[in-house]
Amino acid sequence: MRTFDRDDLFFQLFDVAKIEDILDGETGQELDRSVIENLLDTAQQLAADHFEPSAKKADEIEPDFVDGKVVMIPEAQTAIDAYIQAGFMGSGFEPEHGGLGLPESVIQGLFFVLASANVSYTGYGLLTTAAGRLLAKFASKEQQQRYLIPMVEGRYFATMCLSEPHAGSSLADITTTATPSDDGTYKISGSKMWISSGDHELSENIVHLVMAKIPGGPAGVKGISLFIVPKYRLNSDGSPGEANDVTLAGLNHKMGYRGITNCALNFGDNDDCIGHLVGAEHQGLTFMFHMMNEARIYVGLGATALGQAGFQASLDYARGRPQG
Repeated sequence: MRTFDRDDLFFQLFDVAKIEDILDGETGQELDRSVIENLLDTAQQLAADHFEPSAKKADEIEPDFVDGKVVMIPEAQTAIDAYIQAGFMGSGFEPEHGGLGLPESVIQGLFFVLASANVSYTGYGLLTTAAGRLLAKFASKEQQQRYLIPMVEGRYFATMCLSEPHAGSSLADITTTATPSDDGTYKISGSKMWISSGDHELSENIVHLVMAKIPGGPAGVKGISLFIVPKYRLNSDGSPGEANDVTLAGLNHKMGYRGITNCALNFGDNDDCIGHLVGAEHQGLTFMFHMMNEARIYVGLGATALGQAGFQASLDYARGRPQG
């Protein structure tokens, strides 16, 4: 695999950014150069074995919507399973939640390697990491135990559900509602559009972080609250149970990230979609910015990785092309 230059990446990390000096004394972990190099080598091996070989096929055969479910090429499941088994799903979480607690600078290096090989597959992990770190900061201890821990373990994936078909990026105009129930939960009703990783069969459950408005709340963005809305409700022992009235309405075609599902989702078509409030009411946009900003960084990282992969392919072609 030649989607990035290993020597150049190491030069940028250790000689230009001087990552060892940055990490020294800040993490409480033994993270010297050899440990970081080993982590990057593991990412490179994972990319070579599972991410890069199916990248072209994932672009050519996009996820399909069949009988209400997502059908993907089998290589996607194999790659994602290998990603989880390598421990990368937990790399960005703190040890108290079962993660590796790696510094962000190291995580960026790892995902640069993976995204250069197959940017679509990295999206499932990056969204879950960003959503999980939001829950680690703002969710209750009970919510963290029920939803965050399985995300760290790679059993649950996650999304952020902001945009709606009629509103696009104008979040002040969202109409998804969350009506309080007597048991402290909320009935969620509405539609969300362009939801990356919104539905698939790659994990046991999908934790949707949904922005919605509680009736009677302030107008505009000040009335937005944030809710955990799982694809499957949890049984008393924490295992996934019955469906939570979250329906896949269709798949969109996403430029560039063709191997990741991009979904139209309906919540509460049968008036039976249950959501759990994160933090206080009407603070949803503030909470969601924690995930949105992290996602923006990763989109930039993906673009950089794709640019590097394109450069390496062009360089390889130029070096090997016989001149007329």
